Amino acid sequence: MKAADFSEQVRRGGNMTLSEQVRLVISLSIPVILAQISSIIMRYIDTAMVGNMGAEATAAIGLIASSTWLLNGMCSGISTGFSVQVAQMIGAGREYDARNVFRQAIISALIFGGCLTLVGVSISGVLPVWLGGAEEIRANSTRYFRIFACMLWVTQLRQLSSSMLQCSGDIRTPSILNMLMCGLDVVFNLFCIFPTREVAVLGLHFIMPGMGLGVAGAALGTAIAEGLVTVLLLWVVCIRSDKLDLRKRGSWKLQKECLTTAAKVAIPMTFEHVVECSAQVVSTKIVAPLGTISVAANSLAVTAEGLCYMPGYGLAAAATTLVGQSIGAGQKKTARRFARISVVLGMTVMSCTGILMYFLCPYVFRMLTPDQAVQSLGATVLRIELFAEPMFAASIVAAGALRGAGDTLIPCIMMIASMWGIRITMALLLVPRIGLAGFWIAMCTELCVRGILFLIRLLREKWLEKAALV
Repeated sequence: MKAADFSEQVRRGGNMTLSEQVRLVISLSIPVILAQISSIIMRYIDTAMVGNMGAEATAAIGLIASSTWLLNGMCSGISTGFSVQVAQMIGAGREYDARNVFRQAIISALIFGGCLTLVGVSISGVLPVWLGGAEEIRANSTRYFRIFACMLWVTQLRQLSSSMLQCSGDIRTPSILNMLMCGLDVVFNLFCIFPTREVAVLGLHFIMPGMGLGVAGAALGTAIAEGLVTVLLLWVVCIRSDKLDLRKRGSWKLQKECLTTAAKVAIPMTFEHVVECSAQVVSTKIVAPLGTISVAANSLAVTAEGLCYMPGYGLAAAATTLVGQSIGAGQKKTARRFARISVVLGMTVMSCTGILMYFLCPYVFRMLTPDQAVQSLGATVLRIELFAEPMFAASIVAAGALRGAGDTLIPCIMMIASMWGIRITMALLLVPRIGLAGFWIAMCTELCVRGILFLIRLLREKWLEKAALV
């Protein structure tokens, strides 16, 4: 579906039947869900590659995983601050203003991404020590994080390009390109992680060249794949997009109103990511003293769970676009219905994936690592958290709908209260007593409470009463 056709459907959303609106939500979310699933499969393959090097290699990446999420989340906040404006302006038919916002977003992304890169590189040497990592995994953690940090400005541009295309109504293109990135990541990892070796396929033997970089190779392979896809995304959004083509008339001048509006959306969301991921960092410090097996099992359980919640993020992206463009078109009732449909679909899908993973997780862990102790512990703790998937879905998709209306401050406060008031507090009490299972019990409880809070926020509709064209 072209962005122009999509925007026209949103403008007539009030005249659509419930079944037509459901189909629109599904058709919009499927490409993102497929991209997210391919991303998780990529992570499975990556993890399996690293897992073949032993529990220490898995733990080295798991140690700094929460820190990479933190910086990725900060990039996401900046992208959303501008893309929500673009969604609403396109919904209102203000394409010239949307292009101006996009231009300012590029400048801001380069500045912010560059600063994140400098900060990330500067702390890469001491971060594993701050996180309480064991001596034997610190060097690999540092190498992995340093390569990741060098690419943060590229990550910022990739997220901005994807978000802009999605909010303009072009969901398919960024989804396809992000799936391509997953495939390229696997290919480049094969060359970067392992040394040159003899490989047998269908009885044929040949020499597979390799760099033999180990854990650092996993980061380098991802960096190369991300760089190539970012170039393609920028070309599509800057040249091929019928809504955001930078060859069309527009201004590169920074405007106070645009930056202020972006800040109102981005700052709470970025702060939310900072607080949430800071809580993840604290969680890592809580888990780290349990030993390498627990750190590895915790990291793999988080990776395995991704297959369950990625559909929720696909529906959240659809909700952001549909709600944003509906509000831009002045159709608040349609925005309400799209938000509710998305949440119900998200809870249904993630309930099904949670049930499926409950039975499949032992086999998933066998694929991810040959270490039987890690397999057993990982499957045990993951099954605890899977009971929270329906409410986790409610929080993910509701947050996406609220972002489309520019409502990020109250969700930020709810997230902070939930993460620090429940998850961290319970983890501090339970982990010393019952080990890694205590952390996952705390996580399950917190996700259920978070989902209830977001449902209350969505259904009370104060966000909708205050929603206005940015």
